[in-house]
Amino acid sequence: MKLKLPWTMAVVAVVVVAGCTDPTSRSESGTSGEGGTVVDAEALAAVGNGDNWLAYGRNFSEQRYSPLAQVDDGNVSDLGVAWYVDLPHDRSLVGTPLVVDGVLYYEGSYNVLRAVDAKTGELLWEYDPQVIETAGDRLRVVWDYSRGIAFWKGAVYQATMDGRLIALDARTGAELWSQMTVDPELPLYITGVPKVFKDKVIIGNGGTEFGAIRGYVTAYDAATGEQAWRWWTVPGNPADGFENEAMRMAAETWTGEWWKVGGGGTVWNGITYDPDFDAVYLGTGNGAPWNPKIRSPEGGDNLFLCSIVALDADTGEYRWHYQTTPAEAWDYNSNMDIVLADITVEGRDVKALMHAPKNGFFYVIDRSTGQLISAEPFAKTTWASEIDLETGRPVEVPGARYEEGEVEIFPSAWGAHTWHAMSYNPGTGLAYVPTMDIGAVYSDEGIDIQTWESPDWAFEGAGLDITVAGAETSVSALKAWDPVEQRAVWEVPLPGVWNAGTLTTAGNLVFQGRADGRLFAYRAGDGSVLWSVDLGSGISAAPITYAVDGTQYVSILVGWGGGMPALGTTLPAQHGWSYRVHPRRLVTFALGGELELPPSPPPFFPEPLVSSDFVVDPALAEAGGSIFPGKCAICHGFGAVAGGAAPDLRASPVVLSHEAFVDVVLGGGRQQMGMPQFSNLSEIEAGALQHYIRAQVPDKPEE
Repeated sequence: MKLKLPWTMAVVAVVVVAGCTDPTSRSESGTSGEGGTVVDAEALAAVGNGDNWLAYGRNFSEQRYSPLAQVDDGNVSDLGVAWYVDLPHDRSLVGTPLVVDGVLYYEGSYNVLRAVDAKTGELLWEYDPQVIETAGDRLRVVWDYSRGIAFWKGAVYQATMDGRLIALDARTGAELWSQMTVDPELPLYITGVPKVFKDKVIIGNGGTEFGAIRGYVTAYDAATGEQAWRWWTVPGNPADGFENEAMRMAAETWTGEWWKVGGGGTVWNGITYDPDFDAVYLGTGNGAPWNPKIRSPEGGDNLFLCSIVALDADTGEYRWHYQTTPAEAWDYNSNMDIVLADITVEGRDVKALMHAPKNGFFYVIDRSTGQLISAEPFAKTTWASEIDLETGRPVEVPGARYEEGEVEIFPSAWGAHTWHAMSYNPGTGLAYVPTMDIGAVYSDEGIDIQTWESPDWAFEGAGLDITVAGAETSVSALKAWDPVEQRAVWEVPLPGVWNAGTLTTAGNLVFQGRADGRLFAYRAGDGSVLWSVDLGSGISAAPITYAVDGTQYVSILVGWGGGMPALGTTLPAQHGWSYRVHPRRLVTFALGGELELPPSPPPFFPEPLVSSDFVVDPALAEAGGSIFPGKCAICHGFGAVAGGAAPDLRASPVVLSHEAFVDVVLGGGRQQMGMPQFSNLSEIEAGALQHYIRAQVPDKPEE
């Protein structure tokens, strides 16, 4: 079955169809009739039978492992399309759907949340939180995507890009409550997944790169939306007092007046609840600004940046922490997924925590104490030679902190592993990690450390040059990592670098979507390619699997998106997934599926418009070059080389007309399409941006 969904930006935010208007027609789980699954702590702690996909990582463990085995390494080649839904008004699709008793829930662009029949794709309801209207000027710092949603006792929870946490009735899509979780005056946004536990729902936020931000997470009552507790990740101004003893302890690891530049440490991903220890683990973010010479001029580890922090689930009180990158200087945040597993290390059973953050080391930690068990590099890593197991600290390479001038470092700020989630198969004992080898040049030459103030992009305090990371020199792979032996058992080279998260199953399979638009199935034990299909657009979302009426399905959102396509350069642009050229879909497979997807256009590379009528003024272009990174690059790409998340401005006729350009940039002429209004810029500054963009266009067409 193929469905084309209606698209609405109407005042009425909920569209209900297919007989879902009667709240009594479904159980509290969202399933038809009585006796459906109650999604609570018991359900989320269990391995289960695999019919449902109840959470971002399927259950509390975050393993992304399914016990389903109807599709296995012997018959996976018989997978075919069972149903699909065209999503013509969506753009970036990076999220993980949920499935509860035959209903599949997923988010499209700008947090439009939909429920569909998991056997057919038939639309049950749609909810539009009106993000563009609510965000206002903060649309300048929000992305157009979300990585996922949560489910608890009959309610679906979404965190919107503009900073709200919303609870919806899973049966009807009716709003139950809504809470603004951030200060609307600050440049904060949410792309992460709310997590649920013990009648609470917790969420963090992002925004470190946009201003003076101090990170925190907040837990809310799942039924009412009332705040249960909040925990700050870095200390504030000591003169204001400390919220708890953990902040007092952390303040001893900072120097100077760090609170004036924010400190950072946002939790925009990487939250895991552990029912064995009734703990919540936070993966915390990088410093604001990146350069520790500015935020903490006399040194210090800067707790709790780039750490895993364990909190009491009931109170939010601090228990323990492990800092992966003390005094970080490279955007090596620890916001990556935190996976729980029971493993055996040197004859000892360990309740372990596995974490592969940006800094390139794979960490195994005893989650009962926070004690480091082992850590080894899983990708090219030049900033540190090893992790000292006695101290738990990295052994840094001299000069890595660009204290002696410009230095090229691996990994770059993109990380050896980013938010594209890894999976873990308890049958093989392997974690399946999408990895990247990308370098970048760091320097703070020419930056006045003493007078520096937080600009639009706080990382400027580090003078990062990401443009050196070209398509020719940056590579990636899917690695099957043994967390006990701390080594790669097998690896498969991947196209480009921005490849999606993984799913593993009891059928001895690993599924992964790739940057080249193909979905692959590998044998989990040895990495043999068993099946692939071309889905016609770059894939940035991880697949899920579930079963309805005895049939196992594999489902995935298809739509190129995320930070790299938004920030552009040749790395994402190499694939040719240009803005609004290629289809966006929700595609679902089953054994014997016979549907054919409509053909997709081939990769498209926008050709810069050459015009003799527009003469670039070098002075204006230089002025525009100082504005573009902080205002425009977040969507249109550094150097005006778009990666597919927004139009390539070098090929836009709008830039050739001053009146049209001013209408869009200053007047908000395309705000409903997601283009922010920059009313705080002057017309002269808008003209400077025009000249900068046109200066990036060659004098004659490329041959």
